[in-house]
Amino acid sequence: MKIATFKVEEWMNLNETKAKYNIAETCVDSVTLDELFHLAGRSRQEFFSELSQRRMTYGAIFGNRELKAEISKLYRSINVDDIITTHGAAGANHLALYSLVEPEDAVVSVVPTYQQLYSIPESYGAKVRILKLTKEEKFLPNLDKLRTFVNERTKVICINNPNNPTGALIPEETLRGIVEIARSVGAYLFCDEVYRFLSQEDGYPESVVDLYEKGIVVGSMSKVFSLAGLRLGWIATRNREAMRSILLHRDYDTISCGLIDEALAAVAMSAKDKILARNSKIVRENLAILDEWVANEPYFSYVKPQCGTTALLYCDVDMPSEKFCSKLLAETGVLLTPGSCFDEEHCFRIGYACNKEELKEGLAKLGKFVERLISSSSAPL
Repeated sequence: MKIATFKVEEWMNLNETKAKYNIAETCVDSVTLDELFHLAGRSRQEFFSELSQRRMTYGAIFGNRELKAEISKLYRSINVDDIITTHGAAGANHLALYSLVEPEDAVVSVVPTYQQLYSIPESYGAKVRILKLTKEEKFLPNLDKLRTFVNERTKVICINNPNNPTGALIPEETLRGIVEIARSVGAYLFCDEVYRFLSQEDGYPESVVDLYEKGIVVGSMSKVFSLAGLRLGWIATRNREAMRSILLHRDYDTISCGLIDEALAAVAMSAKDKILARNSKIVRENLAILDEWVANEPYFSYVKPQCGTTALLYCDVDMPSEKFCSKLLAETGVLLTPGSCFDEEHCFRIGYACNKEELKEGLAKLGKFVERLISSSSAPL
């Protein structure tokens, strides 16, 4: 089986450790275990004392039920048996698509998005049609175009809400429109929701799994809960046929998640309201910093993100995005992700939910770097 190079992960693998100012990071500023236990109001000593007496067997095969009970509270219609834990959201995306997609199946995916959503189906021999999200349409799916992309052979429609890398949040009316399109042809609607709840406004963010009987969603502890080190994600669906297939395939590549990972995730999920309050404050304050910076920089523009931790910054420099980001890193220590990783050019993905001072310093150095490029070049766009 051949699969395309995972461009964004390859870029991060090669460059993340070189950065002094990592404003490519997509998680909300990660917490320590000490901070986690403080937020949860739990004794770290008691937790680890009890854990140290447990035999290190496999974890719960279908996932820690205490953890899954807390995860279910993130949705309106999901119960414990509608959730299966996975090795991160990457493992969840792979498992779900591996379980559902067969050669010659018709699949629709939005782009730009996380590359798994189209490269994995392609690797299994699916016929993937790409629904291009555009800056002019604020990176929201065009329902009229989507209708022309589907038919009775469409097996899965893949979306990402909130969107990575753009930070676009699909309005509820549009989301319901996508559901109706999927329902009209009997397709699964698969949605990567790992940035859900990191919105710029208060209110309940609707989930595909609550809106559609064939909805399948993915979440994780990494982005929203600042615990990427746990490598713990999940798939949620009310559809019994999809869940049976997922469980069948999961036996081949997962068996169970780590006992320690799930125990710590359960502590975090018990304190989800406090963690979400902390992280909502970070993304709102940091986006205000980024927004003010963009407004005052003559060579930059963007579609202001509505949710999540990332945005696509467009820059008026006539240089391929990978060359731009490599030069920026080498000369300033600032790490961004090239737009080419998402099949976009003259832009790059920024992650603005990092430490506030790191964001400010990284942006300052980015602005000065572009000023030097412009002043030394006779070919700005």
